[in-house]
Amino acid sequence: MQKTIVINNLTELGLAAKELLDVSGGKKIFAFYGSLGAGKTTFIKAICETLGVRESVTSPTFSIVNEYLSATGEKIYHFDFYRIKSVNEVYDMGYEDYFYSNAYCFIEWSEKIAELLPANSVKVNITVKGEQRLIEFKS
Repeated sequence: MQKTIVINNLTELGLAAKELLDVSGGKKIFAFYGSLGAGKTTFIKAICETLGVRESVTSPTFSIVNEYLSATGEKIYHFDFYRIKSVNEVYDMGYEDYFYSNAYCFIEWSEKIAELLPANSVKVNITVKGEQRLIEFKS
């Protein structure tokens, strides 16, 4: 699966989030790539809203992982690995318990843990083009 969606404004994020979930083929690990400020957290927030999360979705920059519940009570994990210094920190937090739990996992700064990502991860690249965002999905 490979697809690119052009986002012209924030009101389009909900449709993009729904499309990503629809075309992911039931995969639940999403590795996000993009420069600082590209909109990774904002897009993850839209995906969580699509899944029915009622809590506030924020970047887990300092906590590394936030846990939410979907409308059906399913756990959702949101990671931000921007501040990790070594992949050993991710081993120490027990990443396997999260990545192999069959819960949705949304991972920011996934390039820092590339060797730990499951083979069936959906790669989501967000590129800034002027006022637009290009969101590319690949699995």
